[in-house]
Amino acid sequence: MLGYSARLLCLSTALAILGTSVAAAEPSAELIAAAKAEGQLTTIALPHSWCGYGDLLAGFTKKYGITINELNPDAGSGDEIEAIKANKDNKGPQAPDVIDVGFSFGPSAKKDGLIQPYKVSTWDSIPDSAKDADGAWYGDYYGVLSFEVNKDIIKDAPQDWSDLLKDEYKNSVALAGDPRASNQAILGVYAAGLSTGAAAGAKAGEAGLDFFKQLNAKGNFVPVIGKAASVAQGSTPILVRWDYNGLADRDTLNGNPNVEVVVPKSGVVAGVYVQAISAYAPHPNAAKLWMEYLYSDEGQLGYLKGYCHPIRFNDLAKNGKIPADLLAKLPPAAAYEKAVFPTLADQEAGKAAITKSWDSVVGANVQ
Repeated sequence: MLGYSARLLCLSTALAILGTSVAAAEPSAELIAAAKAEGQLTTIALPHSWCGYGDLLAGFTKKYGITINELNPDAGSGDEIEAIKANKDNKGPQAPDVIDVGFSFGPSAKKDGLIQPYKVSTWDSIPDSAKDADGAWYGDYYGVLSFEVNKDIIKDAPQDWSDLLKDEYKNSVALAGDPRASNQAILGVYAAGLSTGAAAGAKAGEAGLDFFKQLNAKGNFVPVIGKAASVAQGSTPILVRWDYNGLADRDTLNGNPNVEVVVPKSGVVAGVYVQAISAYAPHPNAAKLWMEYLYSDEGQLGYLKGYCHPIRFNDLAKNGKIPADLLAKLPPAAAYEKAVFPTLADQEAGKAAITKSWDSVVGANVQ
């Protein structure tokens, strides 16, 4: 299984993860005491079904006795950044302490002075290509975009992006976010563009817009933010979302309806999310302790339980810390052989093209 991970990760020099083993480290007693004195942590955009966050949130509170104030679980990466900006002078419950955003949002947030540096105890086992050298942001997990399909309604599941344009998928296809603000949705459009053979970067973004323009014109695109409930109800029987979300929904729905998660044959885009602490965090020590928890072996395995590949995956695997039952639940290697990790420059160029021109090119108000 480690060979599979190595093959997957070597698909991009941007994420050549060769984690170095470090001894397990516990947060300092001083940090734990300071975090407990603050008494609260405010998170944002962490659905309990996303990447095992339900158990991670509960685990943190159980371990340290710190209450978690959860803001807007369904927010997108752009919304998280705006929440920091809107609450610079607010130390109340609407000010987030920490954010979990798409890869491209980390550097831009640092540039705008919205996040503060902090290096966790396991810092050395986080790949250099997936973290800011100063500790302002660092990758936490990754996955690939896939199709989550309600098989009770869609008998013949699409196998590639081009299939989504078929007449049989009228009023069926949705994104799991607003492509003007959500990193997941933006990369969904980007992946569709790559599948057409477009070059990485702005060209893929433009091609993705054209693809969704066609999808919308045919009446196949449903302009709502798709969720597990909409897949189950049949209002969005085909949902473009991260593989880990689809697999978690498959388990949660437990055959009602039957859900299939398909990694497309082309345009397989892998995405890394990153953690950061708000520069204006009302509870900075609780925020640092949260980071220590997420990047500990316990926290990283918590992501894996939610079908997300933790950023320290290679380090954990090399040291025999991943239970066999978790490895057995991961998708087969063949589905990921064509995965592409867009560079930060490519992501930023694609994001700019998509967010700027979605309304004018596609004209679908996703909400």
